[in-house]
Amino acid sequence: MGVVHDGQDGRYERAHRPARSEEKSPADRRSGIRLAALRLFAEQGYRSTTMTDIGAAVGIRGPSLYKHVASKHELLAEIMIGTMEQLIADNIAAVGGTDDVREQLRRSVEAHIRYHARHRLEAFVGNREIGNLEPPDQERVLSSRSDYERRYRELIERGAAEGAFEVRSARIASYSILDMGIGVASWFHEGGESSVDQLAYQYGDIALRIVNAY
Repeated sequence: MGVVHDGQDGRYERAHRPARSEEKSPADRRSGIRLAALRLFAEQGYRSTTMTDIGAAVGIRGPSLYKHVASKHELLAEIMIGTMEQLIADNIAAVGGTDDVREQLRRSVEAHIRYHARHRLEAFVGNREIGNLEPPDQERVLSSRSDYERRYRELIERGAAEGAFEVRSARIASYSILDMGIGVASWFHEGGESSVDQLAYQYGDIALRIVNAY
């Protein structure tokens, strides 16, 4: 097959050249801005990060950045709300595949650990920057956190009522289990002693010991 030269209106070359930054779709551009903001919030903190910093990280000058995002607070809220929505969705999926309370707790914990191992920056920013969220976004995230903890607590309470678990306080047990994910986000890295799946399974065992599963 012969070479197609640019003489044909340059159409072949334009179709096959790498897209320039300004040719990215709005969704791709928004995703890139969010990721840059996430990294900067994790590295230097929300208050120390400026819109100019975020723009520089994605190659967009300050004023043009506002075509894609209204403020850095909007990005922080999007990150933190998205984190809680994903954690709750993962939890719903985890408990949906079985009626056995022991297996439901194990699967819930495994999903919790997988998220925190694979989304360490989101977990870190979510825990450190909650005080910088403004109403009503802060209330929305706090409500989601309460809902997420309640799902674990009610599961533990049901297990205790069925004689599968033995705990003095379902609330303390749920807090202990959820704290494990926060710890994983602080130290886990790919290529270490355990894979994400191996780590999740081990933490599932630990969670069952916390509730004295029978």
